[in-house]
Amino acid sequence: MPEGDTVWQTARRLHGALAGKVLIRSDFRVPKYATADLTGRTVLDVTPRGKHLLARVEGGLTLHTHLRMDGSWKVFENGRRWSGGPAHQIRVILGTTENTAVGYRLPVLELLRTADEQRAVGHLGPDLLGPDWDPDLVLANLLANPARPLGEALLDQRNLAGIGNIYKSELCFLLGATPWLPIGALPAGRAAKLPALAKKLLEANRDRPVRSTTGRRGQDLFVYGRAPRPCLRCQTSVRVADQGDGSRERPTYWCPTCQTGPAPTGAPSRGTPRRTAN
Repeated sequence: MPEGDTVWQTARRLHGALAGKVLIRSDFRVPKYATADLTGRTVLDVTPRGKHLLARVEGGLTLHTHLRMDGSWKVFENGRRWSGGPAHQIRVILGTTENTAVGYRLPVLELLRTADEQRAVGHLGPDLLGPDWDPDLVLANLLANPARPLGEALLDQRNLAGIGNIYKSELCFLLGATPWLPIGALPAGRAAKLPALAKKLLEANRDRPVRSTTGRRGQDLFVYGRAPRPCLRCQTSVRVADQGDGSRERPTYWCPTCQTGPAPTGAPSRGTPRRTAN
């Protein structure tokens, strides 16, 4: 799933291509909005909010989309061949005299009044890359349920908006704690540094074509996707297991030597995640 830095990059591309331009093409390919037409309206801005995208257009309307696992927005100069996937996967097309933005496989797509945007994103916590960032509120949100596993707390967009499975695993490694450690058991000094560390990672990567948390060329991530290869710090085999909140389970990577705290018994060090009991 695209994370906050990727969504920020997508918003920047869309904003650069559409903002301040009049739409000459508007094609919604979902039944609910089959008759919607935005042609003749000026795009005001495209703004990221955590993992959500808000494209505001003249007349008080906002196109709200979320990429989830497979969605993407592609921008093409007019006359250039589209290459984001087969035509039947296109959900929406927005075109100007210069560029065309094509939304592929978008699982969340809704046209709403700009005044009602909070209905779509009002539940989100402070945005790691947004103007509402508040590290004190983030820390309070995370510690409100001290028994909750650290990894689950980081993924909860109500606590802070923008963290996905990759940054969850990398942050836990940098904090020296397994993703299953109750967040209330994280030493106070490390907990206090968590919001700033999370923001630092996303800010460092929002302008990069290849995400890196290590600063090492060719070794971009400390643990995510590295099982069963050696840990970059201690050479122990990186491990992987599923972690979820009951509604969704996701592969989680950690080093059993560098990170302290509970972990699934018998978690494999091979590349394919093994499902574990909740």
